[in-house]
Amino acid sequence: MIMNVLKYFCHQIPERTFRIKGYYFPVCARCTGFYISIISYTIIAMVMPITYTMSSIILAVLLLIPACVDGTTQLLGLRESNNIMRFVTGLMGGIGLMIFMKIIKFIFI
Repeated sequence: MIMNVLKYFCHQIPERTFRIKGYYFPVCARCTGFYISIISYTIIAMVMPITYTMSSIILAVLLLIPACVDGTTQLLGLRESNNIMRFVTGLMGGIGLMIFMKIIKFIFI
């Protein structure tokens, strides 16, 4: 059931997915990193007040760049990434995405 829902959010290629005792995660390593950091950032932002400035936008973009570069170069066949690199870039990208989303929220709300 969960695999059917998550297939719309992640490619779920087994070679790019973490496995524990023969069971694959429902999402790839990069998405695992994104989801972990998104959930963590959301919890931290609810507990601790965070001030967003222009440098926050720059930080958000800088944190998103590695995931974009890793994913794009892999998609184009320029290089092959590994699950650890995918996971780390996903963690960074998730934090960058949440900072960016919070800034957008404050601009429009």
